[in-house]
Amino acid sequence: MSEKTILVWFRNDLRIHDNEILLEAVRKADKVLPVYIFDPFYFTKNASGNTKTGNLRARFLLESVADLRRNLQNIGGELLIRVGNPAEILPALAEEYHINEVYHHREVAYEETDISEQVEAALWKMKLNLKHFIGHTLYHKEDLPFPIKDIPDSFAVFKKKVERDSTVRHPIGTPDVIHTPVINNAGGLPTLQELGLEDPQDDPRAADLFPGGETSALRQLEQFFFNSDQLIVNKGARAASVNTFSSKLSPWIALGCISMRYVYWEVIKHNHSANSNQYNTILLDLLWRDYFRFMFKKHGQKFIAAKNHDENHDENLDQQAANQDELFESWKNGETGIPLIDAVMHELNATGYINNYGRQIVAGFLVNDLKVDWTKGAAYFEEKLVDYSPASNWGNWAFIAGVNDARESRYVIAAKPVADVVTNNDFIDTWLPQLS
Repeated sequence: MSEKTILVWFRNDLRIHDNEILLEAVRKADKVLPVYIFDPFYFTKNASGNTKTGNLRARFLLESVADLRRNLQNIGGELLIRVGNPAEILPALAEEYHINEVYHHREVAYEETDISEQVEAALWKMKLNLKHFIGHTLYHKEDLPFPIKDIPDSFAVFKKKVERDSTVRHPIGTPDVIHTPVINNAGGLPTLQELGLEDPQDDPRAADLFPGGETSALRQLEQFFFNSDQLIVNKGARAASVNTFSSKLSPWIALGCISMRYVYWEVIKHNHSANSNQYNTILLDLLWRDYFRFMFKKHGQKFIAAKNHDENHDENLDQQAANQDELFESWKNGETGIPLIDAVMHELNATGYINNYGRQIVAGFLVNDLKVDWTKGAAYFEEKLVDYSPASNWGNWAFIAGVNDARESRYVIAAKPVADVVTNNDFIDTWLPQLS
């Protein structure tokens, strides 16, 4: 009997723990071929002339793929790395390695699903199946208390029903060993220059660094719980410190270096009453990620375009500023003259990360005060954020612009005093005297 070989196509699931496609492939096949493809599409220019993936996010991606390769090697495997069009590369690899089936995690945003469809069509011509798995959400689709078409558009209703009627599955195991076919050319990581980018310059004011990869993700989670417990133990710690302490796990969650289910159950395990509010904030963020993904699954692009073509479309255009490009440039460069807005944008440009309050503030300012097309801001965040996730980014921007019907904002900004909104770093602190 001939051996069965399954190709595992990694995308935004760069981990070996709680990874259903990897564990399932190990169980079902004699040999497993893990593959990651750097698709040039993600390094093209967007409508604003900027690269879809900026150098800070690209560096995080490269580090994450490198770490995935090391972790696979530690259990006897290897990661095959290629640069090019997945719809061309995967069929070629399938032929070269006598692949019986290809596994991958299903995405929801249209660019990612379009790429999957191209791959599926190319493989189907070879009579090969592209098997889809659901591994990016906290709640599994099959465990929701309603079919996708009936998911409530209101986040509050969605939250109430899933928390009442659904449960989060426990993480699955990590393969003990993986057997790959003989690989003659595993391929090397491309450089940033080969991806058309320059090396980023780390800003000394950055309070946090985000090394990519599953190893760093698990370490970050462990450190978060340690620091959080230390704040509770230390009776002299200010309450404000506890309230503003953040896990900053979002970059690793976005690339799937750590699974949301794993984070959820670790939070439940550590959820002491003294810092339950802090932990509940993490769980709320995970649920918002689920909501946006399921909204894209339900509505597709209509979720962020439903109101763009209604009877108010011309009126909405009339309300936008005439000098769009000029205002957008001042916003993205942190040159609006509004201290807090400029400080947040300086931090984003220098580090690739700003907290969620900061995102809401600068996005609302661009849309509501400057009257600039919201899609410009969403595309800029796509380029800059190391934790960019299509559904969360575009869904949240569309909400701020009044495009979709999320109905509830993630954060009530207006009621927050400045001291609770700003982050404790040099980008913001230099402006505090002007804000008091």
